Amino acid sequence: MSKRFLNGSEWAAMILVGAERLTRNVDRVNALNVFPVPDGDTGTNMNLTMTAGVAELKNKPSEEVGRAAEVLSKGLLMGARGNSGVILSQLFRGFARAISGQGELTVPLFANALQQGVDTAYKAVVKPVEGTILTVAREAARHGLTAARRTSDLKEWMVEVHAKASETLARTQDMLPVLKQVGVVDSGGQGLVYLYEGFVDYLSEGNFASSAAQGREFQAPVSLREAPVPPTIPAPAIRASGGANTAAQSKITTESIAFPYDMEFFIQRVTTSSPFPEQTFRKALERDGDSIILIEDEGIVKVHVHSRRPGDVINFALTYGEITHIHILNMQEQHRELLAQQPVVKQEAPAAPRQDEPTSGPVVDYALPGVVDLPSISASPESEPNPDVYELASYGVVAVSVGEGNAELFRSLGVDIVLSGGQSMNPSTEDLLGAITSLSAHHIFVLPNNPNIIMAAKQAAELAERPVTVLQTRTLPQGMAAMLSFQENDSETSNIERMTKAYERVVTGSVTQAVRDTEMDGVQIKEGHYIGIKDKTIVASASSPSEACKALLSDLLVSGGEILTILTGDNAEGEQTEELEQWLAQQYPDVEVEVHEGGQPLYPYLFAVEP
Repeated sequence: MSKRFLNGSEWAAMILVGAERLTRNVDRVNALNVFPVPDGDTGTNMNLTMTAGVAELKNKPSEEVGRAAEVLSKGLLMGARGNSGVILSQLFRGFARAISGQGELTVPLFANALQQGVDTAYKAVVKPVEGTILTVAREAARHGLTAARRTSDLKEWMVEVHAKASETLARTQDMLPVLKQVGVVDSGGQGLVYLYEGFVDYLSEGNFASSAAQGREFQAPVSLREAPVPPTIPAPAIRASGGANTAAQSKITTESIAFPYDMEFFIQRVTTSSPFPEQTFRKALERDGDSIILIEDEGIVKVHVHSRRPGDVINFALTYGEITHIHILNMQEQHRELLAQQPVVKQEAPAAPRQDEPTSGPVVDYALPGVVDLPSISASPESEPNPDVYELASYGVVAVSVGEGNAELFRSLGVDIVLSGGQSMNPSTEDLLGAITSLSAHHIFVLPNNPNIIMAAKQAAELAERPVTVLQTRTLPQGMAAMLSFQENDSETSNIERMTKAYERVVTGSVTQAVRDTEMDGVQIKEGHYIGIKDKTIVASASSPSEACKALLSDLLVSGGEILTILTGDNAEGEQTEELEQWLAQQYPDVEVEVHEGGQPLYPYLFAVEP
């Protein structure tokens, strides 16, 4: 059965089948991680990113393919996790822009959209590497442009695109030596091939003759209908425990919180023929509110504001369009709970409009009446705000960490918000953006502390309407070194320069168990053995963690070092750690050793050597 076009429902159904194919193969994609360590998460990140996009697609179906692609793009953008997830979101972002306003998708439009998606993704990556998902996407798109001149049948065309993607995926071993050495293909590229495989499956004759293909309302595959939407980090209070943040809160009274209602909602604009009057809207909110964040994206405006009169804010916003997904948090109640040392109730702040979810604690859904007046926000506040409370701090710091001990260390160093995340679970762009926008500071520093989180952090920084510096810390010790050099009273330029020099001086190492037999960097590795990793290079493999630690430390300290920091993981044994300290005292008596209980999973020991 020949098919020459897809409407919005059909295209969405095809996306859902592709996403389901990826969901079924998450473990296979994760297993392609080139390092033999138990933290391969490319498949997980791509799947969580697609799940966020699918949630939007299911919530806002459209018969117009351009609109459906726009909805998916928004969901992917805010749900993107890790480098692979960010790249995937950019591929579909460019795709959506290419078919904006289109009612149906034909082969020529599909081919052009794939190419524009590739162009967008390449622009988002500072230093593209050949042999990755980018290469697979590029070669498939190029072939798609050529194939579009030979056929107008969507199935025939997609079969060729998928075949080219698969062929390129196989060649990634020849493009990246590390892939050839381990004997695997690129994990991100494999995830993309699974998506395309799902597209082909949907377009095949047997599957296409479904209710969705006949133009009726589509249903997501069962596995996706049951899959939960990835959790998001709430704004404004992502974490309110520990460190300087708690101490600062204890110095103010609950009554001094002049604008107690923390509001987040979306405006779906009535008309998009003219630009959204952002400055006018902002000035109106500023008359009786603060902490205002506005993000406008093609007809949808995300609003965040602290206000004294939430009803007036809602009524004013209604003059610009339909209001959806309203969340209001009473910060005075939250503050009272914090002072009583009770856990702060957390609530999701959705990245884009979707089905309402139950709320708890001080977060309430604001029920709109059937008829509302539309007055302007009053220009005469009931009382003057307390300047000491709402004066912006010079800096705010967001750090990503894993393990409660490590999180406490970051808080003690002055980090305001610690997001939980690491190798096995990366925070999304939305999580990071929520943390950034929740801080009342002129300039925000973000410490990703993991190479797979840097791109999502940069994407969040671009979306934030304030100065944000993403320091490219790749390990927890690097992030801690950066914070040790941070000075609250110094200039942004000086802090950036000093913090960057501090983390770049740190030599880091880690010990974990191998999950497969392989040979890397000239080291023979057996499954279950402990491997020592210096930065990104495997330097040791041994049957016990003690032997692996000693071999790794000998390499880390070969050029000297004044301070050695040890972060113990949740499976590190106390006797083993004591033995290691005694060995260090004998072998390296001039090195100052500091031991902290980090609590990180998978890695019993993390090391940092400072000159």
